Amino acid sequence: MGQRVYIVGDIHGRYDLLRILHEQVEADSSTYNGHKRLVYLGDYIDRGHESKKVVEELVSHPLAGFDRIFLKGNHEDALLNFLVDFNAARDWFQFGGEATVFSYGVAMQPGTRSDKMLKDIQADLDRAIPAEHIQFFNELRMSFEIGDYFCVHAGIHPSRPLHRQRSEDLMWIRDEFLESKKAHEKIIVHGHSISETPDEQSNRIGIDTGAYYSNCLTCLVLEATERRFLQT
Repeated sequence: MGQRVYIVGDIHGRYDLLRILHEQVEADSSTYNGHKRLVYLGDYIDRGHESKKVVEELVSHPLAGFDRIFLKGNHEDALLNFLVDFNAARDWFQFGGEATVFSYGVAMQPGTRSDKMLKDIQADLDRAIPAEHIQFFNELRMSFEIGDYFCVHAGIHPSRPLHRQRSEDLMWIRDEFLESKKAHEKIIVHGHSISETPDEQSNRIGIDTGAYYSNCLTCLVLEATERRFLQT
């Protein structure tokens, strides 16, 4: 009661859609006088072509009047792993990482890349990412809990209580969580797993609607006992 929460799904480099959704949130909240929160579920980067601009928007142009909570997705996890270990690129580049590298102005040759080439890309990307963006990535949270809802990027492991979840599951889990019909301690709000429309189940709400290819970025709006959606 007394607050409205806007929860944003996976952005994946779609700066254009983020700007549109932010305008929708501003318009929707313009006459609301209670406490306003914006929760972002992670996967700000990769796949879409404007990852750098998405992060810059989130870091430098906050919507006025909102408390903001940023969660960590598996794609941010993969980026940070690459900056420590160049071998992480062999997986990261297979699921969208190259788009982020290009967005920060780092050139890459196509085809198979040697260890030296990956090390050079790692060093160039490390220099290219602004310090404020690195700080943003490093300060991302694993979860956010409010009322009857528990917000994470990917989901939870159904066999563990919320306070004993592993970071790996919160960022990466899929089938075990999606297929579970178990009543969790709270309703889990998550992204990570794409559905054509918001996936409302008795124990979870999925809001990754594949923005990078569908042009549909989804925001769940919670207020008291009500829930609704904004979409681009």
